[in-house]
Amino acid sequence: MRTIARGIFSPILNQFEQGTKAFNYKPLNRIILNIVGVLFLLLTISIFYLVPSDQSGKFIPIIIFGLASLVCLVVGILGNNRAVAKIWGS
Repeated sequence: MRTIARGIFSPILNQFEQGTKAFNYKPLNRIILNIVGVLFLLLTISIFYLVPSDQSGKFIPIIIFGLASLVCLVVGILGNNRAVAKIWGS
């Protein structure tokens, strides 16, 4: 199942998993990345339900926070140690 999911999300994962430079990975970084992804997801859901639907500008933050949530959760759950370190900039 994990290999199928990695294949589906390979365009996202390839951006963060490539490279040969040394990286500094800490297991806490993965936990924090998953927490940030869940917080972005909760923010996206709350904007979707709390902002009135007649406001057309509500879809911009939904798209931005939804994509941020997707990237954080995909890299946090499926990415290797290099991807997690690279998303933190180390």
